[in-house]
Amino acid sequence: PTITGFLHLGGLRTALYNYIFAKKHQGTFILRVEDTDQNRVVPGAAEGIENMLDWAGIPPDESPGRGGPAGPYVQSLRLELYRRASAALLDSGAAYRCFCTPQRLELLRREALRSQQTPRYDNRCRHLTSTDVAQKLSQGLDFVIRFRLEKGVEPFRDLVYGWNKHEVAEVEGDPVLLKGDGFPTYHLANVVDDHYMGITHVLRGTEWLASTSKHLLLYKAFGWQPPQFGHLPLLLNKDGGKLSKRQGDIFLERFARDGFLPEALLDIVTNCGSGFTEKQMGRTLEELISQFEVHRITTHSALLDLEALPEFNRLHLTRHIENQGLRQRLIRELQGLVELVYGDQQVDPDVLEKEYVERVLLLRKGHISLLKNLVSSDYSYLWVRPLVSRQQLQTISAEADEIGKLVLGLMTRQAGALTVEELNKDLRSLQKQTRETKYSSMMQLLRLVLSGQQHGPSVAEMMVTLGAKEVCGRIRRALSS
Repeated sequence: PTITGFLHLGGLRTALYNYIFAKKHQGTFILRVEDTDQNRVVPGAAEGIENMLDWAGIPPDESPGRGGPAGPYVQSLRLELYRRASAALLDSGAAYRCFCTPQRLELLRREALRSQQTPRYDNRCRHLTSTDVAQKLSQGLDFVIRFRLEKGVEPFRDLVYGWNKHEVAEVEGDPVLLKGDGFPTYHLANVVDDHYMGITHVLRGTEWLASTSKHLLLYKAFGWQPPQFGHLPLLLNKDGGKLSKRQGDIFLERFARDGFLPEALLDIVTNCGSGFTEKQMGRTLEELISQFEVHRITTHSALLDLEALPEFNRLHLTRHIENQGLRQRLIRELQGLVELVYGDQQVDPDVLEKEYVERVLLLRKGHISLLKNLVSSDYSYLWVRPLVSRQQLQTISAEADEIGKLVLGLMTRQAGALTVEELNKDLRSLQKQTRETKYSSMMQLLRLVLSGQQHGPSVAEMMVTLGAKEVCGRIRRALSS
C-alpha cells in the first residue's frame, strides 16, 4: 500500500485476499510500503497500516516492522537499487533521459485537454542523439528517465480476468521510471522490488489491470521472469457508488474504536465478493482459507452493505462468547467498559466480579451486536444498583412488603435456571395472592426495585439476567431502607 493515510476497507480486502492466497499455498505474505511520492506521505501511516493488519488477524510474514530476508520493505530505503536498474535500461537503450521542463509538460497537458484529447507525453526526448544528451548534461539540466514503450505487446493471462493485453504505446507516452529527485515511480519500483523479493503472485486492485502490459514490457527489458497477476474487482457501496473516505466511515480505526470484531470485517468484505465455494455469514479466517480458490473470483464489482455489519458482528460475538478462551478476553473488556461508563456512579465491586460478568455475557449471547451494547442505558441496571427506599415502593403499592416477600420466596424456590417464560407465569400467580395490587402496579414496583428506572427490558428479563442472588439482594436492600 501507499502510506498516504489510514488503512480502509478496500485496502483490507486486498491485503486479506493476498494473505488467504499465501496461506492456502504455504507461501509468504509480504507487506511492502510504497512511499515513492514523498509529498503525499503521512507520518505514522506505515506503522498504522501494519498495526491494523495485526489487529485484523492477518499479520504479514515480512514487513517494515518485522523485517525479513528481502528487506528493506520501505521503497525510500531502496533508492540505490532503482538507480542501478534504471542505469541498466539506459545502457541497453530501453530507457532514455528526458530533459523536458515541467512548464513544457504542463503546456502539452493543457493543449490536449483543449483539443478534448487524453494528455500524454509526445516522446520528444526519445529522439535525442547521444551528442544532444551529452551537451544537455554538460549544461547541468535536470532530467528524468523514461521507458521506451514498444508496440506489439504480448497477451498475458490474468488470474481473474483471463487473457488480456493493452497496447499502451498507442494510448500513452513513454512513462517516467526515475524522477529528478532520484525517487522511482510505481511502475519501476514495483517491478524491481517484485523481482528482487522473489514475488511469485500479485493480487491487486483492478485499476492496475491496464498498466500490467506496461509492467510486462519492463520485465522483458530487464530479462526477468514476471510474477502471476490477479486483479481484484472494485469494492463499492451497495448502491454501486465508490466507498467514501471523506467521513472516515471506511477506515479500520473507526471500526476498531466502535467495537466491531476484526472477524466480522473479514467476513463481510469476502461475503460481498467472490472466490469462495458459497456465500455464508459467520465464516472464520480458517474457513476462508480452506474455501478460497482464486479462479472463483469473478470480475463483477463487490457491493458492500455496511448496514449488515452489526449482524455479522453479532454472529462472531456469539462465537467469541461461546469459546471459553475468547470469552475471558471479553469479560476483561466488559469490566473495563463498565468502569469507564459507570465508574462515577458507585458501581458495587460485586457487579464487576468475573462470575457475574461472565453470566451476563452468556445470557445476552445472541441478543447483542456489540459488546458496548451491554453498557447502554437499557442495560444500566446490570451494573448500577438502584437507591430505592421502602417509602418510594409504598407510594406504588401499600403491599410493597408483601410483594417483596412473595418474590423472595419465589426466588428461593427456583432450583433450576430462570427463564423469562416461567417467570412471567410465576409473577402472574404471585399477583393473584395480593389483596388489591394490580399486575401493572406490581411490575412497576419490581422494575423500580431492580433498575431504579421506569422503562427498559421486561421485569422477567431483568430478573433472569441479574440472577436470583442479585434480585434477592436488591429487594432486601430496598425493603430495609
